[in-house]
Amino acid sequence: MARPSEFTQEIADTICQSLAEGNSLRSICEADDMPSKATVLNWLLNPARAAFFDQYARARELQADTHVDEMPDIADDSSNDYMTKVNGDGTTTEQLNSENIQRSRLRIDTRKWIAERMRPKKYGAKVALTDGEGGPLVVQVLKLADQEAQANADNPAT
Repeated sequence: MARPSEFTQEIADTICQSLAEGNSLRSICEADDMPSKATVLNWLLNPARAAFFDQYARARELQADTHVDEMPDIADDSSNDYMTKVNGDGTTTEQLNSENIQRSRLRIDTRKWIAERMRPKKYGAKVALTDGEGGPLVVQVLKLADQEAQANADNPAT
C-alpha cells in the first residue's frame, strides 16, 4: 500500500491526536498508513491548510503537557533501579543500576527541555527584572535635550 499524500481531515486528526499523546511527528510518519514527514510539513506550509496548521499547533501544545505529565511517572518508576548480579560463587546480590537511573534523569530532562521550548509561557523559566534591592525595575527614558538640561542643572556654571 502506498503512503497517503493527499490531505484528508481524518489523517490530520490522527496525526494531531498522536502528537497530543506525546508521539513525535517522525515516529507517526514512520507508519505505513501515514504520509511522509515531508508531506505533513508541506501541508503545514500551505496557506490553504490554515485550519490544519492551527490544529497542529494546538496538538503540539498538548504534546508538551503530555511530556510534563509523564515526568512524575518516570521519576517514580524504580522498577529497574536495582539489578541482580550473580557472583562467582553462585550467590546473588542486588546492585544499583546507575545506567537506568541516569536514563530516567535524561528522559525527564529531555521532556523538560522540550516543554520549556514548546510552551515557554507555561513551562519556561520565569525571569523577573528587579532593582538591586529586589524591588521593581524602574526604567527612565530621557530625551537628549532633557539630559543636557539635567546636566546643566546639576553642574551650574559659576
